[in-house]
Amino acid sequence: MSRLGEALTNYLTIRRALGYKLVRAGKLLAQFVTYLEGIGAKTITTEHAIAWARLPAGGDVNWWARRLSVVRCFATYLHTLDPRAEVPARDLLPVRPQRATPYLYSDEEIRSLIEACRGLRSPLRVATYRTLIGLLAVTGMRVGEAIRLDREDIDFSQGVLLVREGKFGKSRELPLHPTTLQALRSYFRERDRWHPSPSTPPL
Repeated sequence: MSRLGEALTNYLTIRRALGYKLVRAGKLLAQFVTYLEGIGAKTITTEHAIAWARLPAGGDVNWWARRLSVVRCFATYLHTLDPRAEVPARDLLPVRPQRATPYLYSDEEIRSLIEACRGLRSPLRVATYRTLIGLLAVTGMRVGEAIRLDREDIDFSQGVLLVREGKFGKSRELPLHPTTLQALRSYFRERDRWHPSPSTPPL
């Protein structure tokens, strides 16, 4: 293993020990080190970092910026070990924010989506998707949050729903309208009818 490869291994080990997963960053940095080794570079230079970050040619500029950002973090670490390592300036290949315009469904569109669920194959799937769409509409949850819900996350006595590990890993409670609670009770009864379990608590 080259000195750059060893430095990368140590860098990833330290960062992951601090709680960073670095799944994509680890893959990108391995590719970057391979690139440097392929051109015979002994350390990181700004020129080489930009050349690699701008691959593939004609790619999205924000993708280039993310690639350079990953290199910049590694270069900052490497510079403490090798003063020759250059840290690319932050104003090089800056990210250009591109926020998608949110689409707000009208009540009629939501009703149409729920009605369209009737075309699904099984009655349980119909009930599941109707309930999912309705819950998203009345709570504003993200799809991923709703899919991860368990029965235990709903407190019918207090009328609240617990969203675990939401954005930024935070949990929160959402108040539910009585009609939403009733819809959830109906869904659970339908689900239990298709998949009865002796451990399922009555609602």
